[in-house]
Amino acid sequence: MTDQSKDKVQKMQKTQKINGVRGMNDLLPADAAQWAHLEHVLRDLTRAYGYEFLRTPIVEATAVFQRGIGEVTDIVEKEMYSFEDRLNGEQLTLRPEGTAALVRSVIENNLLYEGPKRLWYTGPMFRHERPQRGRYRQFHQFGIEALGFAGPDIDAEIILMGQRLWDELGLKGVRLEINSLGQANERAQHRAALVTYFEKNQSQLDEDSQRRLLTNPLRILDSKNPEMQALIEGAPKLFDFLGEESLKHFNAVQAILKANNIPCKINPRLVRGLDYYNLTVFEWITDELGAQGTIAGGGRYDPLIEHMGGKAAPACGWAMGMERVLELMKVSGSLPEAQAQCDIYVLHQGGETLTTAMIIAERLRNAGIDTILFCPPDGQSASFKSQMKKADASGAAFAVIIGPDELAKNEAGLKDLRGTGEQQSIPLEGVLEAVIDALVGASE
Repeated sequence: MTDQSKDKVQKMQKTQKINGVRGMNDLLPADAAQWAHLEHVLRDLTRAYGYEFLRTPIVEATAVFQRGIGEVTDIVEKEMYSFEDRLNGEQLTLRPEGTAALVRSVIENNLLYEGPKRLWYTGPMFRHERPQRGRYRQFHQFGIEALGFAGPDIDAEIILMGQRLWDELGLKGVRLEINSLGQANERAQHRAALVTYFEKNQSQLDEDSQRRLLTNPLRILDSKNPEMQALIEGAPKLFDFLGEESLKHFNAVQAILKANNIPCKINPRLVRGLDYYNLTVFEWITDELGAQGTIAGGGRYDPLIEHMGGKAAPACGWAMGMERVLELMKVSGSLPEAQAQCDIYVLHQGGETLTTAMIIAERLRNAGIDTILFCPPDGQSASFKSQMKKADASGAAFAVIIGPDELAKNEAGLKDLRGTGEQQSIPLEGVLEAVIDALVGASE
């Protein structure tokens, strides 16, 4: 290769476009309003039920998830982004879910010392899996956790919160499935029965289920392999092993849901994918997003706090994938319309008109009025015609116009962009009052 060719290759390498990581997506301005709407609804929901916000770091010690989620789970075995900190050799992981990290924080900060807590979280999570519709390698989760409450009432409360959320978002066709996983001794009896059953039918198990048979046979029931569904359907049911207290708890949850007109289906094969659940588990499912129909799920996880080194305390909660919910809102036609970028758009012709325009724009913002000031891309002046096109595209209700003629008369123009289209002249010192009156009039 000649020197000239080498230089050409090096130049191409330096200037080659760098794309984002597959499955880790940008949030573009066109979609920001949809996310803001969902986040606003979630904040209102948590406030209505008295839940407080808690934020955990994106990076945690790997042991948090190995112990909290369970080492024999798809998340820990296949999906976590784990690495060694080169500075001190610590084993760290980008959080793949929120509950284990939140429980770590609750224990470390002794949050249950004063009594039970209602908490919620939101933020990015990371799983190394094949991206698909509404499921990405970096995704965002919202979750609620009620810690320190043992009764069925809190199980029902968090389910009621979920139903209220779907109603607020205008989502239809979201159905609730529930089950009870009982307590550890009941699951142990069921586990023994499962092992015996699947060992007799071992030739029908796929590779994952062969491995789980020795480690976590309950997870075989969660298999989505269509060739195994008939075998799974014939397996012993945990329900048949539940004792009086577990059944009493589960029946009480159902009674509260029924009293609040929340329909649900008992799914005896619903086990959820994480090791820390006991008693009530549930999922909200839709048929609108293809094979991956679960948009939210959770349940009770009483053993987890003690298992992670804290003082034993009951707990329950649920989480949802925000991208999945936004996708469902899109399919359902319940996404909000794009909102205007501002209330007022200020036009000028540079020079002294720019100085005056900036003073007026700041005065409007000081009064809480969202205001965009025209700034020419090339640093030069632009015609009022081209500026007016940008003002109209911004969604502003009115345009304030500061031109040489207006400035000479110590005036400004105020143009109605959404109503009559009329323009009036107002004194510069009275711009704020005139804009407020115009915005109030337009909202009536």
